[in-house]
Amino acid sequence: MSVYKPSAARKTGTSGRRAALLAGCAATVLLTVTACGGGGGTGGTTNKDGFAQAAQNDGALTVWVDATRMDAAKQYQASHPNAKLNIVSYDGDANGSNYLQTKVQLFNRTGKGWPDVVFSSQNNEASWAVDAGFAAPLNKGLIPDATLSGFAKGANDVCTVDGTLYCLRNDLSQAVLWYNAPLLKKFGYAVPTTWEEFQALGEKVAKEHPGYLVGDAGDSFTPEIYLWASKCGANHITGPKAVSVNTTSESCTKMAKLLDTLIKNKSMSISGVFSTDFAKNEADKVLLMPGPAWYGGAVFKDGLKTPAKQIAVAPIPQWQGDTSPATGNVGGGTWLLSKHSSHLKAATDFLKWVTTDNAYQGEKAPGFPAYAPAAENWLKAQAASEYYASDLTALKDASSQVWSDWGSGQFSQEAIWAATVKPGITQGKTIESMLPAWQDSIVKYAQADGYKVSK
Repeated sequence: MSVYKPSAARKTGTSGRRAALLAGCAATVLLTVTACGGGGGTGGTTNKDGFAQAAQNDGALTVWVDATRMDAAKQYQASHPNAKLNIVSYDGDANGSNYLQTKVQLFNRTGKGWPDVVFSSQNNEASWAVDAGFAAPLNKGLIPDATLSGFAKGANDVCTVDGTLYCLRNDLSQAVLWYNAPLLKKFGYAVPTTWEEFQALGEKVAKEHPGYLVGDAGDSFTPEIYLWASKCGANHITGPKAVSVNTTSESCTKMAKLLDTLIKNKSMSISGVFSTDFAKNEADKVLLMPGPAWYGGAVFKDGLKTPAKQIAVAPIPQWQGDTSPATGNVGGGTWLLSKHSSHLKAATDFLKWVTTDNAYQGEKAPGFPAYAPAAENWLKAQAASEYYASDLTALKDASSQVWSDWGSGQFSQEAIWAATVKPGITQGKTIESMLPAWQDSIVKYAQADGYKVSK
C-alpha cells in the first residue's frame, strides 16, 4: 500500500534548512535528556485507536530528529521538565538517504529499537512506513479532529493512505521568487511575473551586469523548484503503486530550455546554494532566486549572510496565458509516531506540541508551519524581525498553489536528479537533451520500488 495521489500542497525542505540537514548525516548521536523513572508496564497488547498497541510504560520517550529540529526537541524538554526524553540526532533522510527505512527494516527483524517519534525531511515516508508496520494511524483517536482541522488545506495529504492519516506535516516549503529589492531598484529592473519575463531579464542581466544571478540550478532539488512549477508531468502518482512519467511534454521542455539559456549565459549558477563555492563567490551576486519558503532564513540570512532589508519575496512567475497559478515545493518534512511505541501518551503529546504549538512553530521554526494558526503567528514573527524588505504575503498565497500532480512516491526525485541530470549539467550538457534519460531513470527507480508506470 502506498500514498494515493499525495497532494503537492506539502511542502518545504525539506523542510527546514537544507544546509543543516547535510551537516549531521554521518553518525547517529544519542543525547540522553532523561529524568529518572521506572517501568510500570500495563502488560499485553490492546486494540485501540485503530491498531494493536504495545504494553505501555512510563520509560523515556525516544525521539529522532535532524540537526535543524534538534532545537525543537530541546525546547520541548525545557518546557516539559518532567518529560523523559532520549533525543537522537540523525540525517533526517536528507536527499532521500533512506536511513530511516533501512533502520526500521533492521528493527523489524530484531523486534526492538524503533523510535517512538521521528522527524523526516522527506514527504514520502508514508509510502513505505505503512506497509512496514511502523507508522501508527493518527486520526483514529490519537490526534483530535479539532487539531487536525487546523492544518493547511491539503498539507497532510502526503501522509494519508486510503483515508487514514499516518504522519503530520511539519512545515510547507512552497516555492516563491526571492529577490534583492535595493539591487533590483538600482539596476532599474522590475520583478518578473511571467517565466517569459524571467528569461528576458536573465538575458538582460547577462549582458548589462555579468556575474549577477537570477537563479541557481545546481542543487538536487532543482526540478522541484522549476519543473514542478512548470507543471511538468514527471512525477504524477495516480494510485497505490502507480505513477505516470512524462518528462518530454511542452511543460517540461520549455522550462528546460529556459534553464539551459540562462545557464549558458551564466546568469544562472550551477554551484548549488549550499556549496562553499556559491557562498564564497556568488553570495552578493544574487538578484533573483526562485526557491522554497525556507530560503529566506536558511539561505539568505544564515547561509549567505545577506544583510537585513535587502531580501524581498514575490509570487513565483507563471507561464504567459496560464490562468491557474502553480508552484513547486522543496521538502517540508513530516513527523511519524511508531505503532511499536510503549509510551503513546507521551509520544502523542510531543507530536501535537512540535507540530502545532506557537512556542516552537509560531515563534522559532525556520520554515512556514503546516499548522495554519501557527503559520499566522510565524508570519508576524518574521515581520517583527525586520529582516525582510517586504511583507511575506507571497508565502501565504503560494501555500495553496503547489501543483497537485507532482506526487510523493517512495522513490526520491532528488536522488534521481542527482544521479542522472546534475552530473551532465556540470559536464556542459543541456537539461533539454537529458530529459529522456531523466524519464528512463525515474521509470527504473519507480519499477524497482514496485510501481506500475505509465507514460
